[in-house]
Parts: sequence; C-alpha cells; structure tokens
Amino acid sequence: MCGPRDCTDAERRDAHEVGRLLAARGAIVICGGYTGVMAAVTEGARSGGGMVVGVLSGADRAEAHSGLTAAIATGMGQARNAVIVNSADAVIVVGGSWGTLSELALAMRRGTVPVVQLGGWQLCDAGGLSLPGPRHAATPEEALRLTGLWP
Repeated sequence: MCGPRDCTDAERRDAHEVGRLLAARGAIVICGGYTGVMAAVTEGARSGGGMVVGVLSGADRAEAHSGLTAAIATGMGQARNAVIVNSADAVIVVGGSWGTLSELALAMRRGTVPVVQLGGWQLCDAGGLSLPGPRHAATPEEALRLTGLWP
C-alpha cells in the first residue's frame, strides 16, 4: 500500500478501508510506516486483526506508527520505495505526492504485479491523453478486486 504522508480526509478513509479489507482477506500489509495514508492503512488493517510491516525511510524506528506489527528501519530515504513495491504481491496506491508517484512508477516498471490507483494523480502524455498504466478504482472494494488477487 502506497500513499502520501499528508492526505485528505477522503484518502484517509479509503486507506483505512483498504487496510481493513486486506486484513479480512489474510493479507500482510506493507507500507511506508509513518503518518497519513500509511497510518490509515495501518489502523484499518489492525482493526481487522491484520499484520502491517512498515518499511521506514529513516534509520530510527522511533517515528514509526505505533500500530505497526513490524518496523524495518532502512536509513535509505526514498530509496526504500523500491523495497516496498518489490516486496508486494500487488500495489494499491491511494492519493498522490512525489514520493507516492515514485512508488507508482517503480511498481509499473517492475511489471510483474497488479498496480491499482485509488484517487491521486492522473498521468497524461504531451497531448493530454491518459497514459496506460495502473488500473483505476473508484472504491476500496474495487481496488482489491482489480488486483485480481481477491474477489
């Protein structure tokens, strides 16, 4: 699960619900482990009894969200985004920021897992046409369904 540290109320609600739905399906959630979308997916997954692994950009676990099941302090900065997307069976992106965009791009370049975007930025070519890429979902339920991993 990828998303920005600073998010809207709607993104927070969507991320919480994605986390809850993933936990209900027995998935282990991997995220960046801090605030915003990352905190919301953590809280959603934990409310459903799920496990959440936070892959932290910093070398100190002290700033990690307290609800994480495990926090991996990488000290890698934004390079940790590659660890997050390469550890995933599917990538769901909620919202948008520069860091989130890098995670989306890394997941698309990987090309081996489904990538689903719920809200966030729309990428267009020079002519203004939407670029092919992630599947777009309107709801958390649709996001899980579009991964093809869950009904």
